[in-house]
Amino acid sequence: MPVMNAQAYDQYKKTNIESVGLGKLLLMLFEGAVRDIDNAKEAILNKDINLAHNEIIKTQNIILELISSLNMEYEISNQIFNMYEFMYYQLVIANAQKDIKVLDEVRDLLCEFHDIWEEASKKAGIMKAQGETLPSQGLNIRG
Repeated sequence: MPVMNAQAYDQYKKTNIESVGLGKLLLMLFEGAVRDIDNAKEAILNKDINLAHNEIIKTQNIILELISSLNMEYEISNQIFNMYEFMYYQLVIANAQKDIKVLDEVRDLLCEFHDIWEEASKKAGIMKAQGETLPSQGLNIRG
């Protein structure tokens, strides 16, 4: 019976994720990464090294997911890729050294990306509400 419940829950999660728009999904990933960093920082302060490690690994996995979501046909994607890669390797350092300062730096970058995507999603929503369409080249987040 527990296997059925686990399968049902997995299907529920999959359906929820599939029904969320790309912009909202990206925001959820950034929020999850920030939450995991906060958990890692708390674990470091509580001297729970294993939990800190696991939380940082979860954040690294989210960064890898963000990297895999990039459409590399666009010039800006290369710049975003470089920032994601930088954050990933900073997390490797933070994990090896259990360095809260490095975690804070990555957290700040993730929050900036979150805010950029949130603003872009709002602008896209306004355009759709006004009957305008987004350019076929993608959303311009440069301003």
